[in-house]
Amino acid sequence: MRASTPNSASLTQGFVLAAERYWLQVYPLVRCELARWRRHASQIPDPALRAIALEVQRSKRGNLEGAAAFAAFAPPARRASVIRASVSLQAIYDYADTLTEQPHDDPVANTRQLHLALAFALHEPGTQHGAYYAHRSACDDNNYLRDLVDSCRAALVNLPSYGITRELIRRNIERIIRYQTLIDRPSAFAAWATDETPAHADLRWWETGAACGSSLAIFALIAAAADPHLQPSEAISIECAYFPWIGALHTLLDSLIDRSDDLATGQHSLIGHYSSAHTIAARMRFIAHEATRRALALPGGLGHALILAGMASQYLSSPAALRPDARPARDGITNTIGALTTPTMAVFTARTLINRPLRGSTIASVCINRPE
Repeated sequence: MRASTPNSASLTQGFVLAAERYWLQVYPLVRCELARWRRHASQIPDPALRAIALEVQRSKRGNLEGAAAFAAFAPPARRASVIRASVSLQAIYDYADTLTEQPHDDPVANTRQLHLALAFALHEPGTQHGAYYAHRSACDDNNYLRDLVDSCRAALVNLPSYGITRELIRRNIERIIRYQTLIDRPSAFAAWATDETPAHADLRWWETGAACGSSLAIFALIAAAADPHLQPSEAISIECAYFPWIGALHTLLDSLIDRSDDLATGQHSLIGHYSSAHTIAARMRFIAHEATRRALALPGGLGHALILAGMASQYLSSPAALRPDARPARDGITNTIGALTTPTMAVFTARTLINRPLRGSTIASVCINRPE
């Protein structure tokens, strides 16, 4: 089963235009944002927090570039705001997630409190902040986390259709917060994910749970908010494509690639709920088909499909995707997404061969294998 994709001429034109737009108009602004937050992180007084903030920016740079990649498909006049909002929000997510991995007496309360910064980033500029470090003794970050929140707030209110997308973005952020607080509590996680599963979606609870942990819907909606002519029905269609379908594929691919590490560290492996490699491949082909079909059906669908293909290719080009338990899923997903993966897989395979992967990036790495 292969999703219907545009003809090769349309794919080539779309790919080239996305590459040109990203490197000439988006990437220079992304570099400025990353440099700004790197300087801020280097001035954090607490040595532990400073080290974590700088390391997260280094190791998760691909996440930040991937979040900003959606700006390549936003109206030019608002691209800077899309980039600033997306980079700030992803930086909050990565920083909070890494902090919660540190040992703590009350990990659930600490996880929720830190991730509340994501929710507060949607508030009006000037709104009071939450006590993000309430469950941590080390909290002297020179307003690093607050400034990330404020940067996101200021950028979001500059988007003409933010009022249409705000509630949808909030709903997806709340899913992320619940995902982070429940992922290590299997019974509670299963019950919650079951309740979140859309009717008639034919998804297993852990597949819906995977979708809840993905941030891709948020960045797609932020980019959509830059369109002054966005209709509420279009915003809802975007959310319905990303949650659960594209988001589920995103997080399940991450789980597939990280399965060995998760087993070694005792982390909850979503992919581990499947009974066999054959079942993994069949379910992920089904999800990939729905994700591709729904992406292409959106207004500007080729852009969404390129993001999807880039995300999938980034994971599937990893050496871990060639393991016996992962190879059937890799081949099935590549075949299902179809011609969209041809240029993207080539770029990511080249990156792997020269040992320069950018984990988490999408169009940012897919369009051109540009050296730093």
